[in-house]
Amino acid sequence: MPSLFLQQDPYVIDPASAFQAPNAAHFFGTDQNGRDVFSRVIAGTGQSLLLGLSATAIGLILGGALGITAGVSGKWLDSAICRFVEVLFAFPGLLLALIVIAVSGTGVVTAAIAVGVGTAPGYARMLRTQTLQVIAAPYVETALSLGRSRSHILLHTIVPNVVRPLFVLVTLGVGQAIVWASSLSFLGLGAQPPAAEWGATLADGRNYLQVAWWIAAFPGIFITLAALTTTVVGHHLQRRLEAEV
Repeated sequence: MPSLFLQQDPYVIDPASAFQAPNAAHFFGTDQNGRDVFSRVIAGTGQSLLLGLSATAIGLILGGALGITAGVSGKWLDSAICRFVEVLFAFPGLLLALIVIAVSGTGVVTAAIAVGVGTAPGYARMLRTQTLQVIAAPYVETALSLGRSRSHILLHTIVPNVVRPLFVLVTLGVGQAIVWASSLSFLGLGAQPPAAEWGATLADGRNYLQVAWWIAAFPGIFITLAALTTTVVGHHLQRRLEAEV
């Protein structure tokens, strides 16, 4: 757990220690309120990862419901869902998230929902394509010839084979969701002060870059590392899955 690595309480204010550069007592220095930046970044790890995972789960659930339904439905419903997804694609993902926040208000929960909605169209398109590929596979035709019901084939044949590649989507999506959620917090639309979430911590330091660069630099570095790590893991899983096919 990130809390095991906390050097100091990330929320304790000590004006006398404000703007200390990185040193032995404060590895990442202190912010404008004298709070230990290292402790705030470590405490924010759990919050940022949870926010990214929650947003990814929401996006997958919404996108999965749309994509799989479109793939197994008749031409009319498939066409209607595709048109709806195309309308959503007309808005950049982050802009779509901002629209959700404008309607629902700010906060961590709202930010997770907003990012999830913003990523859902991409998941819907990918899962529809995957569903159509699975339906055309020989083992689905075999199940039909054996007299299996459509509901049985959907739950026991189609869905499991569609879900398998989701491990790759999840790892890639979590990194994207963390960046988007941090962006919303940076704009004051996600986690609110004094939260130690990475985007909120980054926002704390944007006005002090000339006198205390470390306040914004370290949470920014961790956001970048999180995105890079999940991307590398996702591509590794993708290669492993492709090698097994």
